[in-house]
Amino acid sequence: MSEAEEGYPGIGRVLVIIPTYNEAENIRLITDRVRRAVPSVDILVADDNSPDGTGTIADELAAADDHIFVLHRPGKEGLGAAYVAGFAWAKDKGYDAVVEMDADGSHAPEELTKLLDALRVNDAVLGTRYVPGGSVHNWPLHRLVLSRGGNLYIRMALGMPFKDATGGYRAYRMSVLDRIDVATVASQGYSFQVELAWRAHRHGFRVVEVPITFTERERGASKMSSNIFREQLLRVTVWGVQARRDSLLARLGKRRQGSTWP
Repeated sequence: MSEAEEGYPGIGRVLVIIPTYNEAENIRLITDRVRRAVPSVDILVADDNSPDGTGTIADELAAADDHIFVLHRPGKEGLGAAYVAGFAWAKDKGYDAVVEMDADGSHAPEELTKLLDALRVNDAVLGTRYVPGGSVHNWPLHRLVLSRGGNLYIRMALGMPFKDATGGYRAYRMSVLDRIDVATVASQGYSFQVELAWRAHRHGFRVVEVPITFTERERGASKMSSNIFREQLLRVTVWGVQARRDSLLARLGKRRQGSTWP
């Protein structure tokens, strides 16, 4: 049996999910890099009916390579919805783990082995820009400040230890996604990444961070906007308030149980 048929050593069958919307300039490049970097993994292009023909190009790639698959979605429904659909596809096909990766080349496929090697002994792995060895390239200063400040706020609001909860380069064992009931995740923008990490953390899974190099796209238009950033902060604030309320109610309940009052 070939390495590709066996899957990734210590993990099993791995599916790299690449959501796309108007990534015709990038999809050939990113899939080629993934196939060269880790030949044993499969790729699922989850395309949101891109008007620039990304889905058609992905079909051509899939026809030429039996490790590439395409999930055609009816329209642009957001990053979170694309990943949830991809996770469901992976579960239905019997994969053991999934990887999230952007189509624009900002996540280096050449670093994928770092995530997968860490996943051998952990439940989830977050590719992280803000730990020693991690870096960000070609971002303006204001974007870097917003990202680092946002992650600091997330750690404070949710009590998570992660330095980079918003990053989109990560790997999960399928058992984690089943346990955290990923189908009920409501977030659609980049807060989707925060919610997944937070759910995994709250369920007690072994989640680790490994350093990655993030490079801003060279082709195509960025999907980031001020609305996405505001949605992320609003959701994090609501989750943080709810978590503190639940913790307070739990402590009060324990005190009442231990009270001598009738």
